[in-house]
Amino acid sequence: MLPPLRTVRAGLRRTTEALAAELAQPGSTTPEWSDLEWRLAAAAAAAHGVSPLLCKVSRWQNPQWRQFLESQREHVELRHRRIASLLERIDSGARASELAVVALKGSALHAMGIYMPGERPMADIDLLVREHDAAPTIKLLQELGYVESFVAWKHQVFKPATGQPAAGLGEHRDTPVNIELHTRIQERLPVSAIDITGQIYPREPVPGLNPYPSNGALMNHLLLHAAGNICGRSLRLLHLNDIALLATRMGADDWNVLWDEHAADAPWWALPPLRLVARYYPGAIPDVVLVRLERNCPPLLRAISRHQTLTQVSCSDLWLHALAGIEWSRSLREVGHYVRNRVKPPQEAVRERADMVRTQLWLQGQSWVRHNQGRRILTLLTRHVPRMDTLYVVRAALDVPASAT
Repeated sequence: MLPPLRTVRAGLRRTTEALAAELAQPGSTTPEWSDLEWRLAAAAAAAHGVSPLLCKVSRWQNPQWRQFLESQREHVELRHRRIASLLERIDSGARASELAVVALKGSALHAMGIYMPGERPMADIDLLVREHDAAPTIKLLQELGYVESFVAWKHQVFKPATGQPAAGLGEHRDTPVNIELHTRIQERLPVSAIDITGQIYPREPVPGLNPYPSNGALMNHLLLHAAGNICGRSLRLLHLNDIALLATRMGADDWNVLWDEHAADAPWWALPPLRLVARYYPGAIPDVVLVRLERNCPPLLRAISRHQTLTQVSCSDLWLHALAGIEWSRSLREVGHYVRNRVKPPQEAVRERADMVRTQLWLQGQSWVRHNQGRRILTLLTRHVPRMDTLYVVRAALDVPASAT
């Protein structure tokens, strides 16, 4: 039976912040947590994608906790082998078809040696191609046994023609590896799209898988992705860890890529994620970078981001927010646009919601997501509503037998 939601919310906050501190600066004393708190810690670690990393660095002594972390590391390593093999096949097929493809985010971090196999889970493979190469790339994916799952505003999602997601807590070696195909690198913050494709695609691409043009380009993408997740209250601790580790390889020229002379706007959106990294990973981000970004960031967002915690901008905050991300608006006109979209979502958003209900395991059988938007907004304004993704992982953690938590 699920404990009172206020108890769950407080436990998630407590364990999430403890995990973040331990990952960044390991060596703290084993917490004196109840069985419920250890289970919520497992839920938080799984939701934030850091179970295998904690297995490597943390020495907290709790038998069930250690068993859970070691199992997750094993599943992630086994799944990584499948992902690496698939990337090799994509590379070979792209070379044969003379297609230039950029392997994004997690694939790039692994290729650089920032993570070893088994340390960082990857939910899927992200690929970037030119618009005119999308059709032949889709043909390549189909030849590799993939079919289209759904289309979102910023990418197409492909899944293996066979195989089903594995239900349960955290990573599983048999979970199908989806592929997200991008022709643009962009995020809506919260309404206007920020597009950095020109800074991500190589200047001289070659057939096959290509790396980012520079460490600065990869950092630019990680920061924009993190900004989009902060805006949507879906940031993961793994995102902060990615940025902190990449920052150790960054020089002044790499950081200057954020202020690319060809960019349409200054990188005002990079301050909130970098402030969070600086909070949890002291010394990881040069002060000069933060000071420069403060001049670019809108006053309201600058003020709010000064005090934000990981819990507040992630699924560890159990409650849904009716106007999540509105503080990212840069004008009253954009505020109005945002509110209108919340009250009456455009058809694109309605279609994407329907696709999510159809394809996401954690939304199956949930009546909340099938309510009309007006009813959802009214409910959010009158009482606390828990996040479905968070409840899914919490229930999974509570359902695990005590000997296997």
